[in-house]
Parts: sequence; structure tokens; C-alpha cells
Amino acid sequence: MTAPPQVIEEQVAPPRRDLGIVRALGVLVSAVATLVTALVELYLTPLRLAGVPIGVAVVFAAVANWALAWFAVHTTGRRRAAAVPWVLWTVLMLFAAGTRTTEGDYLIGGNDWVALIMILVGSLSFAVYAYRLIMRRRPL
Repeated sequence: MTAPPQVIEEQVAPPRRDLGIVRALGVLVSAVATLVTALVELYLTPLRLAGVPIGVAVVFAAVANWALAWFAVHTTGRRRAAAVPWVLWTVLMLFAAGTRTTEGDYLIGGNDWVALIMILVGSLSFAVYAYRLIMRRRPL
């Protein structure tokens, strides 16, 4: 006697439409998160302890921007998705550095070393993440 044939279940790939929605939402969420973290970084730049600037914004920018790039790449499955938060963050920082308030002050002054280092480290965080993606041999 032979055993009855076993039924093998096929794995069905999710519809492409759903994958496109997830990718679009990943880009949208990373863009909104970029706006929020950029504003938090700007609010953290003048933070002082006993009159001395403590530079929390620099550390926050490095960690948050790395996380934003990672999130954008891994939710979309595309390496070039890291460019969305990088460009948006850079434009926001350039806007903050070049915009005067109604009183005539700049949001980021040229003598605020914490803000200037935050811009440098924040952009380098995106750049290093992108460089590591480029140097990676295997796809995501």
C-alpha cells in the first residue's frame, strides 16, 4: 500500500500593491520623523548646564539621523531611500541657519559652536550610513 499524496501548500507572495503602500508609508514616516527630530535638535542646541553648553544636540543628531536613515532603508527596501531624510534634514538646517527671527536674530548663530557641530555631525551620520550601504556587497 502506498501512502496518499501529501498536499504541499504554496507560499503566496504578497500583492505588489501592498508592498508599494508599505514603501510609501516608510518614506512618509521617515520624512515626518525627520521634521520632528530636526526641531528637537534645534531646541536642544542652547541647552546649558551651569552656564556651559553641554552639546546634547550633537549626540542626539548623530543617533537620530543614523536611525532615520536605517528606518528609511529598511522599511522601503531601497538604499536610495536614505536620501529622503538626509536631504530634508539638510534643507531644514540650512533654513534654520539662514533665517532671521522678527527680532533680527538667527535661529542658528555663527558663534553657536554646538549648533555648528550638530550640523556637521548630523550630516556626517547620514553620510557614513550611506557609505556603509555603498560598500556593502550583498543587497538588503
